[in-house]
Amino acid sequence: MVEQKLKATLITGRTIDQGVGKEMGKGSIEYFESSSVCFMDKADMIQLGIKSGSNVQVSSKYGSVIVKAKKTTRGASPGLVFIPCGLWANAICGDETFGMGMPMFKGFTVEVQAAPNEPVLTLNELLKKEYGR
Repeated sequence: MVEQKLKATLITGRTIDQGVGKEMGKGSIEYFESSSVCFMDKADMIQLGIKSGSNVQVSSKYGSVIVKAKKTTRGASPGLVFIPCGLWANAICGDETFGMGMPMFKGFTVEVQAAPNEPVLTLNELLKKEYGR
């Protein structure tokens, strides 16, 4: 079986659900469930052979992370993926600022592929993986 990969453009940003989860605490299940997701176009999900709620690996030149895929409710946007702000997005955004003092959080290329056997790491697990503590 040939492994399918989707080249896409990543956008990160705030969501209402992620904001509510943050208010409940970054260690809360609400924050975890609202921040460790990747919103995708339905056609892109079909191309990868995944359904909403499936685990996917999103990779950039800066790193990779496992998140839950969810069908976007914002209308058709093939080739565009959205991850809410948080450690899961930060794991693939990198720290290059290109002289602007702020890392890129929008508009760069990522690859998305199905990862049905890989777990979505909790905040503490991801912190340990990324920073060793």
